[in-house]
Amino acid sequence: MDLKSKIREVPDWPQPGVGFKDATPLLADPETLEETILRLAEWARQYEPDLILGAEARGFWLGAAIARELGCGFVPARRPGKLPPETVSATYQLEYGQNALELHPDLIPSGSRVLIHDDVLATGGTVEAIAGLVEQLGGDVCGCCFIIELTFLGGRERLAAYDVHALIAY
Repeated sequence: MDLKSKIREVPDWPQPGVGFKDATPLLADPETLEETILRLAEWARQYEPDLILGAEARGFWLGAAIARELGCGFVPARRPGKLPPETVSATYQLEYGQNALELHPDLIPSGSRVLIHDDVLATGGTVEAIAGLVEQLGGDVCGCCFIIELTFLGGRERLAAYDVHALIAY
């Protein structure tokens, strides 16, 4: 099944010069949605994760579905102020700005195997920041998976310490 054909490019969004890769058409089609979840879960299964950690907000789309497919838990990494205290936080650079994510520290038990999911691997800053939080809490990042990888932004190199998988590459 050609998943890439379901990705829509939105020129000059969210700012001029950026060609945003929109995965919502892929998610709107029940066949490509199911295929995407199954392919990501199939790759992730080898790592036997205890938890899937999904980055807000688009990492939530499939992170919980992957966790369900694997029979493990799901932990959301949210924007500041979206989770009740106590949280730990990491700030990171985006390809066109800066952001931060928080998570509940008690949801990442020491020694837990955590697989991180987000929709797009761009510069790698989001996942690098989340991985740092997981490791700070004593968890083990066992892999990182994405729907889309923007290879020209070098995110895979930035995440060289981890096993990385993407279904679609640009």
